[in-house]
Amino acid sequence: MSHITVQPVIMAGGSGTRLWPLSRAQYPKQFLVLQGNRSLFQQAASRLAALDGEGLSVAAPSIVGNEEHRFLILDQLRELALPPATVLLEPMGRNTAPAMTLAALQATANDADPVLVVTPADQTVTDEPAFTAALRQAVRSAANGAFVILGITPDRPETGFGYIRTNGTAPNETQVFNVAQFVEKPDAATAERYLAEGGYYWNSGMFVVRASVWLKALERFRPDIASATRAAFAAHQVDASFVRPGKGEFAAIPSESVDYAVMEKCPGSNEFTIHMVPLAAGWSDLGAWDAVWQVSEKDAQGNAFIGDALMRDSRDTLVHATSRLVGVVGLDNVVVVETPDAVLVADRSRSQDVKHIVNQLQTSGRSEHTLHRQVHRPWGWYDSIDAGPRFQVKRIMVKPGASLSLQMHHHRAEHWIVVSGTAEVTNGDKVILLSENQSTYIPLGQTHRLANPGKVPLEIIEVQSGSYLGEDDIVRFQDTYGRG
Repeated sequence: MSHITVQPVIMAGGSGTRLWPLSRAQYPKQFLVLQGNRSLFQQAASRLAALDGEGLSVAAPSIVGNEEHRFLILDQLRELALPPATVLLEPMGRNTAPAMTLAALQATANDADPVLVVTPADQTVTDEPAFTAALRQAVRSAANGAFVILGITPDRPETGFGYIRTNGTAPNETQVFNVAQFVEKPDAATAERYLAEGGYYWNSGMFVVRASVWLKALERFRPDIASATRAAFAAHQVDASFVRPGKGEFAAIPSESVDYAVMEKCPGSNEFTIHMVPLAAGWSDLGAWDAVWQVSEKDAQGNAFIGDALMRDSRDTLVHATSRLVGVVGLDNVVVVETPDAVLVADRSRSQDVKHIVNQLQTSGRSEHTLHRQVHRPWGWYDSIDAGPRFQVKRIMVKPGASLSLQMHHHRAEHWIVVSGTAEVTNGDKVILLSENQSTYIPLGQTHRLANPGKVPLEIIEVQSGSYLGEDDIVRFQDTYGRG
């Protein structure tokens, strides 16, 4: 039997607003560790790599992500020891159809025609062997020219998902159904009816199709998206593992989902066959805090907690504590999420409405929907511990071998105290090495740089003092990370 080449495609561009305050624009839910020790994005990459074998040969993943998250993506992939991925960077969001098309154009660039296995980066499954078996089945069907979608066997009348209606039953040995229709997210009564009638499955947003078949279907149903995405890809530039489509060309692409652009039009057409493979693998899209509660381990009262939490006389409640002790008394069906700079308390059944809080933060010009108190940077992170008039205190971690830009500030001086590791400090025309418990002072207006020449993370405490302490008081002279 000839080998089928599989190209994993991970859609990592979402913003996950309903998991605020843990998920934020600069660190959205796909990069969070919500259970175990791997992020949802890392789980997705590992699951797809596990398809290798039984006649399938799996290529290095293709990640479609946001320019803002490029270093997060690389860092999280590095921890997995997978072969080097291609990272396609969208300059702005244009929904899933253009994202999938970029991946298809990249996959066919050398006249190859692999089977694309396309998955969102923010889902979870509890039964990985069942997932692998269903996906291998889908790949074999797609290799013969069909579109294949994974449908989730519903276990409740869910109103938050679109549904797939299948035609009749499938032969047991293949478990590949024909898709009759895609249906919108239903109201509660309709969802109850779907569950009672059977033959309806949740749309998982996972698609399996040959790259050439996807491109042909897009040309047929949405030639405007096809030609605009081709133009953006033709103008791409390659920078290390990053592939950047042309920004102006990409901005001109109509924003549309894979479902609306192509999938929903296939069942009625004679040109494209669309199949569905059922997936019963403990799948969840973790779309809101209620879904996180559903997949979490619970005590006898149905409570789930992560972090330092004490609970009394409470039922079916989720507590997620990040930075301090959270105590909960006498609560039923509630979600409590604590982070260093924001706390959410919500009725669990209304956890979809958290997005309205995020909208309020956006319209009032606040930053809590975008940044955490701990801000990740390509070189490490900083955490703003305390601030007041004319001072600010930060804890800074620099990765081994990394360095900040050579820079200068007009309005502030800085004191640096090394807590652990070794710091190489450029201070004007002097370069010095500092070790644990040593400190230095950077005068206002002085050119300076902090670097970690060692093999372990460097941690320092920085005390800034001056008339203005904003992040925009920075003049960069040299920067490894391409920031102006």
